[in-house]
Amino acid sequence: MAKRKRRALTTEFKAQTVRLVRDSGKSIGAVARELDLAETAVRRWVQQVEVDAGRVTPGALTTEEREELGRLRRENRTLRMERDILKNQSGTASAVPPVRRETPDAAMLIGAPGAVAVRFMVRS
Repeated sequence: MAKRKRRALTTEFKAQTVRLVRDSGKSIGAVARELDLAETAVRRWVQQVEVDAGRVTPGALTTEEREELGRLRRENRTLRMERDILKNQSGTASAVPPVRRETPDAAMLIGAPGAVAVRFMVRS
């Protein structure tokens, strides 16, 4: 079986697909075949709508919670890298690649060659 090319589908398209599954009375597999989608993807979309509506077992993450978890994991990874750079006793950051951390009002370049520890670049 040939591997499908990955497509970027909008949130609106996914919501319409879930409505089609619910309103048409067709199975998830039938709707997926009609729209040339993977059945597992459509099944996940339907299941996520159920979770967001609170109709599924407790403990499942809502869409907002999933987004927050992803953001927090990325932030945690960045903070760990920054900590490791600052813990470097030799005063050089050559062992660790530079990390660019952006905030709404500034961007920091941490561990850049020639930089002391942290350099702030203010955006205009």
